[in-house]
Amino acid sequence: MTTSVDSETKRGGLRALHASALARSRWRTAFLLSPPLMWFLVIYLSSLILMLVTSFWSVNDFTQQIDHHLTGANFAQITSGAYVTIIWRTFLLAALVTLTDAIVAFPFAYVMARVATQRTQRILLGAVLLPLWASYLAKVYAWISILEKGGALNWTFSKLGLPDPNLGFTNGAMWIAFCYIWLPYMIVPIYGSLERIPSSLLDASADLGGSAWSTFRRVILPLALPGLIAGSIFTFSLTLGDYVTPLLIGGSNSTLIGNAIYENLLTGGNLPLAAALSTVPIVIMIVYLAIAKRLGAFEAL
Repeated sequence: MTTSVDSETKRGGLRALHASALARSRWRTAFLLSPPLMWFLVIYLSSLILMLVTSFWSVNDFTQQIDHHLTGANFAQITSGAYVTIIWRTFLLAALVTLTDAIVAFPFAYVMARVATQRTQRILLGAVLLPLWASYLAKVYAWISILEKGGALNWTFSKLGLPDPNLGFTNGAMWIAFCYIWLPYMIVPIYGSLERIPSSLLDASADLGGSAWSTFRRVILPLALPGLIAGSIFTFSLTLGDYVTPLLIGGSNSTLIGNAIYENLLTGGNLPLAAALSTVPIVIMIVYLAIAKRLGAFEAL
């Protein structure tokens, strides 16, 4: 009887110690997370809320001062006329860049993760990451020198007896530059997903008579989908918000949302309209992430 009571006492003491340690761990975690959470809430979310409120203001045509009365005129303006064309151009270009990078990145990442030796894998991974160390502007200007009239591309075509492509300062030039600049952001997440796929699953598919295409469609692609979605988030969102590449490489008909925001903010002095335009990429990304989550792309993350 005494032994039973002593055993219960010991278990109660252990439970108390466990509860105390768990409480200290929670307080320690809360203490560590509170600074970044406060930064996120105060700086990031509050700035987004302020931007949303600003988008409902207007600029007085006579005094050029901001009128703080709420109005939906800015959203009516961006959903009609030239701004609709700019929004659609930006969305389609971002989608095309994402699709192109996915097509190019997947076989490259597959070779890195499933075919190459460890030494070759390190070399390829270094080659993928190396462009990220270069200046963004340096890469953009390099593409200008390649694509402009009289550049390396036109010179190569002329030597081959082919007509000049004349891609300089066009939407095609923006597409090529964006695909190159954001490609590492697509390769690395896909590579990470493919590397985590157990080889036993591929062997099991082969043992069950699955063809190479069937194995890819039913095993590899679903397991690599989280990495593919993660990479597409980078390429899609970065293209939506960029304004430097369209400014330097794009032509007169290559204005994107970022350029329209820049022009209204710094050149036109219309802060409320710039804020209204800034909500467009945010809404597009919210819808994109919601669709990705509904398709189950984040379940394996």
